[in-house]
Amino acid sequence: MTQNQSSNKPVYDLLQAIDPKEIADESVRRTVEILLNLVEELNSQVRELREENQRLRDENNRLKGEQGKPDIKPKNVKGEHQNHSSEKERQTPKKHTPVQQK
Repeated sequence: MTQNQSSNKPVYDLLQAIDPKEIADESVRRTVEILLNLVEELNSQVRELREENQRLRDENNRLKGEQGKPDIKPKNVKGEHQNHSSEKERQTPKKHTPVQQK
């Protein structure tokens, strides 16, 4: 696998592809397990720090009177139809009764 290909895959997928049980030498296997755990922990910390950094940047921009990063919601997922209109009410015919005059 080239450097370009490995940088395109998420770190989690790369960590899952490594199987320390295939390493014959017990001391090397233990060292690899420790290193994998450390990489996973550091990756998690980096993700959390990036999120906190973005929140702080947004707050700083808000205090300066600027806009923060927009909160863009993902589009509907396949099979998940959200009906926000009164479409059902429009589809069912309503009985109209004549108004009685007195």
